[in-house]
Amino acid sequence: MNQSATPLAWDDFRLIKAIAEKRALPAAAAALGVNHSTVFRRLGQIEEALGVRLFERHRSGYVATPTGEEMVQLAGRVDDDITAFARKLAGQEIKPAGELRVATNDSLLVDLLTPLFAQFLRQCPDIRLDVLIGNQAANLSKRDADVAIRATDNPPETLIGRKPARIAWALYGRAADFSDAALPGVESLWERSWISLGEQFTMLSAVRYLARHVAPERVVYKLNTVLGLAEAVEAGIGVSFLPCFIGDTRPGLTRLAPPDPDLSADLWLLTHPDLRHTPRVRLFLDFLAVEVAKLRPLIEGELPIGRNPPPKEPIAEAGA
Repeated sequence: MNQSATPLAWDDFRLIKAIAEKRALPAAAAALGVNHSTVFRRLGQIEEALGVRLFERHRSGYVATPTGEEMVQLAGRVDDDITAFARKLAGQEIKPAGELRVATNDSLLVDLLTPLFAQFLRQCPDIRLDVLIGNQAANLSKRDADVAIRATDNPPETLIGRKPARIAWALYGRAADFSDAALPGVESLWERSWISLGEQFTMLSAVRYLARHVAPERVVYKLNTVLGLAEAVEAGIGVSFLPCFIGDTRPGLTRLAPPDPDLSADLWLLTHPDLRHTPRVRLFLDFLAVEVAKLRPLIEGELPIGRNPPPKEPIAEAGA
């Protein structure tokens, strides 16, 4: 090692870790928010200072040498320690203020949470919400988000939280296609056209149930978002299982069968243990627990079976 070289800094470890994870300098540069040339130049300087190669350059990308792998592992441990320290500092906040990152999915946001978030911001003007949408679980241990709002029966064991409601699912069709007072049984609908979520949603009981009972050729339309299911049913593409808080608020839909308890999933409000006493996190979770509980009849499908109310009879706003 060049004894006169500048000592390695934490940013150097982050750079080596990013190259190892991305296996390409442009991708590592993008992850770090710097130029490709900066990563290339600094990697050369680090290797020169250490007197060893940290990566082998293959056609498949950059592969860490044994020394490089040691540096990557050390960077990972330091990164975990820094993140844990940041969480503990966040947990020592005195005033409920600042940014709060909330991870959820599009259907929960659009059909359930947005009015609640608006109400929360009116009550807590010193807090800013940064909402992250996606069906993949956010890594709260890495502070990807402070709070996650998810529909699941198996929340990560590393997180803590509350389940203020259980999301009911039922079968829905376009109201115009089912105008008779007597609604059909589910078994009589197997030969109709069906709409389903894609294979990446097999963790949902409704998707597995449909796959067991409906012939593949009858599933004429698949999506990778729950939000699009209701629109597809309203458009007359087919029938589908929907969360009741979505299906029961759309006048163009009619519920064709009672909610099936086997298709339900818990609604969880989750955070990391180190953040549970953070004022803004605690305030947000307390608020949501109360407001979501008020909406339990809708979320748990307690409305009467059949056609939904016409537009002139809107569902009351949350918290009203």
